[in-house]
Amino acid sequence: MENRVTRLLGTEHPIIQGPMRFITMAEIAAAVSDAGGFGLIAASSLPGDELCEQIRKAKKLTDKPFGVNISLRRPNAPEAIEIVIEEGLKCITTSAGDPGRFIDRLKEAGINVLHVVPSVKLAVKVEQAGVDAVIAEGVESGGHLSYDEVTTMTLIPQVADAVDIPVVAAGGIGDARGYLAAMALGAEGVQMGTRFLATVECAVSEDYKKAVTDASDTDTTIIERGISPMRALKSEAVSQLLELEKSGASPDEIKKFTEEHATDPISGDVCKGIVSVGQVAGVIDRIQSVKEVIEEIMEGSRSITENLYQQIRQTAV
Repeated sequence: MENRVTRLLGTEHPIIQGPMRFITMAEIAAAVSDAGGFGLIAASSLPGDELCEQIRKAKKLTDKPFGVNISLRRPNAPEAIEIVIEEGLKCITTSAGDPGRFIDRLKEAGINVLHVVPSVKLAVKVEQAGVDAVIAEGVESGGHLSYDEVTTMTLIPQVADAVDIPVVAAGGIGDARGYLAAMALGAEGVQMGTRFLATVECAVSEDYKKAVTDASDTDTTIIERGISPMRALKSEAVSQLLELEKSGASPDEIKKFTEEHATDPISGDVCKGIVSVGQVAGVIDRIQSVKEVIEEIMEGSRSITENLYQQIRQTAV
């Protein structure tokens, strides 16, 4: 399909691979782009030379468009902005900060910018700042969340009504049903993170992938509420952290515990430590290739649309 999002990204499908710190590097970004989506390298906390290396590696792996996600609250954001300009990328996503600080520089370089927002208010604000599209992310997503915990189902239609630029839906989307629901709510594309964890090309450990495919609807929870909310997979460390929070521990104590028990996504024990996983894990039951994931979503959405059309026709009769 073609719409405003595919034209911004330069892709066949309006599917963005969600960035995950230290996980989504060149290999999976290139695989997503080769499959018709838009792969992202997570620049968060990457030294400049490593970011350059990952971008150049992705260029060798694919001739399709891919981008970089830049967390604007990280100290390396200004350097990362200059690197994506120097490397000639045409589209990036930004998050966790004010894109207005960099928008003129990026626009001068001819770069399209999609910014992640958790609320209608911020969507309107970044539209005024000059971004090309917003990625509206609901509380179902893995990783860091907003304090207000607005769900994707309620966030997307409100953002779509409030802005004129394209809206991409994120949070709780992992199959054709979620994709089509997001489009029905007013989005013109989707961003998925957790779904791409359980893929052959993802660099995380097999135990991490298995934890995603084994998860049920209640196997994630939110930690660090009131400090830096984050959705994580339930584990021994997460249970201990929740008890620590209930005991009235200070923010410094909670942050220290989280840092000490953060699990290495490549080699760590996800059953004991702390790893990010979105609620949509309950929908994911097998590990597939990136290409299979994207093809199933696009083909499945067509099938669902045809079935709905037939139901509507029958109802009308």
